[in-house]
Amino acid sequence: MSTATIAAETEPIEVVAGTRSQSAFARFTRAILRNRKASAGTVILLILVLLAIFPGVIARDDPEAAIYGQNLGPSAQHLLGTTQLGQDVFSQLIWGTRLTLIVTVVVSALATVISMVIGVSAAYIGGLTDRSLSLLTDIFLIIPTLPLLIVLASYLPPGSVTMIVVLTLTSWAFQARQLRSQGLSLRARDFLSAAKVRGERTSYIIFVEIIPTMTSLIVASFLGLSVFVVGFAAGLQFLGLGNSTELTWGTMLYYAQQGGALEAGNAWWALAPGAAVAFMGAGFALVNYAFDEIGNPALRPVRKRRARTTA
Repeated sequence: MSTATIAAETEPIEVVAGTRSQSAFARFTRAILRNRKASAGTVILLILVLLAIFPGVIARDDPEAAIYGQNLGPSAQHLLGTTQLGQDVFSQLIWGTRLTLIVTVVVSALATVISMVIGVSAAYIGGLTDRSLSLLTDIFLIIPTLPLLIVLASYLPPGSVTMIVVLTLTSWAFQARQLRSQGLSLRARDFLSAAKVRGERTSYIIFVEIIPTMTSLIVASFLGLSVFVVGFAAGLQFLGLGNSTELTWGTMLYYAQQGGALEAGNAWWALAPGAAVAFMGAGFALVNYAFDEIGNPALRPVRKRRARTTA
């Protein structure tokens, strides 16, 4: 068979595969655009990503420069006023988006990977491995999270790396329990039995056969963790357990509390970073709720029937 003939036979397959992937992406995009929660959450997260990538375009003042009047109110020159040291609050808010978003995404991604590996491995392998991993998960579930976070953050050197390690170690267990339950429901499926008959390794079955079928739950775990992490990271930094030299929304809250922002009548110094934390959490939460509605077809007919009944 000639090369031209082989190319002619394989080209339609590649075209069909590409068309399918493009159509799937187009369907997912349309589903997001049609869902109000998904659209709102996506817009919020895109705004935050753009601010994190290009902070200097929005806030041209140096966030660390103490060159302005102290505790100034909002004005055209300083949209959110200035701090006790004469720093521009708006610039600090915009520049603090980057590190806040990085910590949130990295912790959520690492914790999701850990929960995925532990939960799915426990469900599929079973036996002593399942009992050991389940015991480990239960230990992290019953340990009081906030006291453990405070103890770990107190003994480790302050900084973003410490924050990422501490939050990752304390935020994977609940998702691991969920993924284990889902893995148990897949354990007796025919495609896994076929993989065993083919002689595939356990690692191959877990990462290639099982995990891709749990994509929706894994993405939902990541989004749910993001809502948890952005609030807890800011809370730890507000308590003074972060690195005060790093500019995040949590350290802004810490300095606002230390400087008596509310007592001095400088409310925006404290309210702005708190509102930003809530804004980011709302973005992840809206996408998470919408992803559940998009990924679960049973929810869409229910909404349609309710709308028809109301009409």
